[in-house]
Amino acid sequence: MLELIESWLAGIGLAERAVIPASVVIACLVVATLAFVAHAVTRRIILRVISRIVEKTKTTRDDLLLQNRVFERLSHLVPGIIIQQLGVGVLSPYPILSQTVDTLSLVYISIIVVLVIMALINTAVDIYNTFSFAAELPIRGTAQVVKLVIYLIGFIIVASLLLDESPASLFTAMGAIAAGLTFVFKDSILGFVAGIQLTANRMVAVGDWIEMPKYGVDGDVMDIAMTTVKVRNFDKTITTVPTYALISDSFKNWRGMKQTGGRRIKRSIYIDISSIRFCDEKMLERFSKMAVLKDYLTEKRRELDAYNREKYQHGSPMTDGRHLTNIGTYRAYLHAYLRSHPNVSQNLTLLVRQLPTTAEGLPIELYFFTNVTDWITYENIQSDIFDHIFAASHEFGLRIYQNPTGTDFKELSHEREG
Repeated sequence: MLELIESWLAGIGLAERAVIPASVVIACLVVATLAFVAHAVTRRIILRVISRIVEKTKTTRDDLLLQNRVFERLSHLVPGIIIQQLGVGVLSPYPILSQTVDTLSLVYISIIVVLVIMALINTAVDIYNTFSFAAELPIRGTAQVVKLVIYLIGFIIVASLLLDESPASLFTAMGAIAAGLTFVFKDSILGFVAGIQLTANRMVAVGDWIEMPKYGVDGDVMDIAMTTVKVRNFDKTITTVPTYALISDSFKNWRGMKQTGGRRIKRSIYIDISSIRFCDEKMLERFSKMAVLKDYLTEKRRELDAYNREKYQHGSPMTDGRHLTNIGTYRAYLHAYLRSHPNVSQNLTLLVRQLPTTAEGLPIELYFFTNVTDWITYENIQSDIFDHIFAASHEFGLRIYQNPTGTDFKELSHEREG
């Protein structure tokens, strides 16, 4: 092309000493125009055609290529390639300029290639996240490490072009400063290793409810990155903790509760010991009218009568032998009540037991699981059950303990409010 322009300029009578500089300027303008036109055609025509083809396909995953600007970044390669291929020949009469243009165009192409690879990695992560198992096996942290490596390789290639050195020699030189890089990227390295352990052992996933009191964390995992884990707490604040903290420190993951489908209630009510007594016939007759206790009382009274007849044939006072008590019958009632409750899980542990006596009275602990895990529904079920339990205690002649002022009911709650 340069020879043709020189011949044309000489033919129109331009001075011989001005032919070469003028031909170079004109050739540069031609190359720049070709690069501009090619870029415009690529962006305005080819990209529009590709966009329409992608939009018409049935799958939505190829739309992610457009959203992450893969094709748009590829279009920037066209002017760089044109300038690199044609510009060097155009500036051949000026070796220094030719070498500069060649170097800068290769640097530009290298940067665009790195950006294209970044866009492809983002697309791969987005496509991966569309699968159901992505929440349990996140790859965001791994993708960030890959990006870091690609950036490092791109930096070395660009540096080798600008310094006119072999990339291999720069890689060798990088080994000498590896200790410094290790210190600079300490968090990234620790986060990468922690991310591998978290993923391999399935210790935490996006959407899990975790609790780390040391960091004030109590909420759902929003994001697991290479160096940080982002958690939205139940008070709507967001806490960010280092990824490696999930390996080095302990944390509670409530995923098992959600997978089981039951949420635990573990609470105790305190019974005034002075209200505990043996059941008389009048009480037993009243208890027998309760549907949930009818079978229990029939079987229990048969068992106790048989035992007492065998051990005490001539009769015995109430303190001898075995007799029903209002507290024991109340425990049986609570157990039967929970067994018949539609919102109590019958497949998980259900226990009503006595705990060691305290200054506040006799603790009766109820340990069971609801068959739902939603917090609001869970709290409503818990409140309804204990409303009934408190009210029912009076039917058995029992008093719930409260302090002498009558203003502060004592109860023990081990279940968190999250």
